[in-house]
Amino acid sequence: MKIWEKLPRRSFLVGALTTAVGGVSAALLPQRLKKDKGMLTVRKSNDRGLAEHGWLKSRHTFSFAEYYDANQMGFGPLRVINEDRIQGGTGFDTHPHRDMEIISYVVSGGLRHQDSMGNVAVIKPGEVQRMSAGTGVRHSEYNDLDKEQTHFFQIWIMPSQRGLAPGYGQKSYEKELNTQKIVHVISPDGKDGSIAINQDANMYISRLKQNDDLRFNLSPARRFWVQMVKGEVTVNGEKLETGDAISGSDIGTADIKASKDSEMIIFELP
Repeated sequence: MKIWEKLPRRSFLVGALTTAVGGVSAALLPQRLKKDKGMLTVRKSNDRGLAEHGWLKSRHTFSFAEYYDANQMGFGPLRVINEDRIQGGTGFDTHPHRDMEIISYVVSGGLRHQDSMGNVAVIKPGEVQRMSAGTGVRHSEYNDLDKEQTHFFQIWIMPSQRGLAPGYGQKSYEKELNTQKIVHVISPDGKDGSIAINQDANMYISRLKQNDDLRFNLSPARRFWVQMVKGEVTVNGEKLETGDAISGSDIGTADIKASKDSEMIIFELP
């Protein structure tokens, strides 16, 4: 029997409500809003929730599974940022989702995906996958490598409306990531070669060399979140290291400077 065949379906806790992974709707998920416009808040890597199951090590930015923090229920429509490391030959058995935009970004290794829409694929480093769960979809995720770890980020964004048709998208951005300071990978309309989702939200990936800088302009009343993948940067003077995050709303401009070779995921949200 494969290791993943013995894994229980994951569930997560929202307040006093425990719901199967795919059964959570936007209506059930409270949103933690920023109170101070223009202010930035740093979240250190080790302040995230931690799940260690032997075959899986996961850091949860927001409340998920056994990790619950009433102050970390999401950020606007951004509901989940899980940084997962899966051991070789293991993975998540088939489980359901609905009414959620689910994005995976592979840092290293390979993530083997199969779903009830008929998609079968391996997501490789530098690739982004989007699965719109809509009215309901089932899928499995396994480490495609037998003996090496797979490291990836799984992100959930609540859709703008419920009951939409399920959908799938996948694209490699490895070439662009190695030649551009910032790459637009997720958007509401698929612009700039990005993958479209059912929400007015944008996601970018940036790889900066040591001493590189980047200016990110934010429209009024929009939210901003940076999740560090690796390295060390400052954002408007605030220092971030591997695994750290920074967030704010209505900040105008974010000036990012790398003191080491760095990689980060940037969200621009309603």
